[in-house]
Formats: sequence, C-alpha cells, structure tokens
Amino acid sequence: MSEYDAARDEVDDLVDAWAHERGDLDLAPVEVFSRISRLSRHLDLARRDAFTAHAIESWEFDVLAALRRAGEPYELSPGRLLRETLVTSGTMTNRVDRLAARDFVERLPDPHDRRGVLVRLTTEGKAAVDGAFEALLAAEAELLADLPDRDRTRLAGLLRRLLAPFS
Repeated sequence: MSEYDAARDEVDDLVDAWAHERGDLDLAPVEVFSRISRLSRHLDLARRDAFTAHAIESWEFDVLAALRRAGEPYELSPGRLLRETLVTSGTMTNRVDRLAARDFVERLPDPHDRRGVLVRLTTEGKAAVDGAFEALLAAEAELLADLPDRDRTRLAGLLRRLLAPFS
C-alpha cells in the first residue's frame, strides 16, 4: 500500500461496486475521473463562495480577470476578450454592457483603429477582481492543504500532461 492508498474514499467504494458487477472492465479511468469530478464540484463551490463574498458572478470574474492579467492599463479589445473567455461576440457585448453599468469597466476609443473600442478595467473593477482572486486562492490553497509541495508540483504536471491534447 502506497502513501496515496492510506485512506479510502467514496470512489474506492464506487469502484469496488463496479468491480463486483463488471469485473471484466478496466476501471482505472473511473478511479481518476470520478475523483477529478468530485474535486471539480468542491472547486465550483469554493469559486462561488469567493465570488459571492465579493459581490461578483463567475462570468464577471472571467472578464475582469482577463483584463487584470493584461497588465496596465488593464485593457483589451473585445476580440481579445472573446479569445480569453471563450464566449460569443453577442455574449461579450452583453457582459461588457453589464460590467460597465456596475462601473467595473469602461469603453474607450481604440487609438489604433478609428472604428474600434477598448475595454478597460476601472478602479472599482480592479478592487473587485483582486479581492475575489485573493479569496479564491485562499480557498484553493485550503483544498490542497493536505498535499506536500512536491506532490502539488507532480499533480500539476500530471494534469498538464492530461490536458495537453485539448489545448
């Protein structure tokens, strides 16, 4: 038994039940993806709590975070925001409208394109995304608290390798 097998969890019970009923199948994927799925639910709850505590929605965080990551002056074209957040043009227009109504972003003329606009993060938007991100990082650190740093690094690498074909 390795250090990773020390404690049983609900997935072990699920796999045991399937093995009893379908011992002819390789259940290794269930052991991995059922755990990822369960962790995803916990992460979704942590995200919701972090964002709710800072009075923003998940979609608002996505847009504000894209602008914040862009660096000063925290602005992007709507097209770049589309690529960063993977939503449609109509959805992005609606989101920018709603964020502008909350004074989290402002639209400015694009100095390099007479017909274009830039979306810029406001001071209020920066405070909202920074607070939510700090709360999210604290919640995520708590989810990882039982893993030593070397295991976190290894897990991140394994997940990167698993996700690579989808990038």
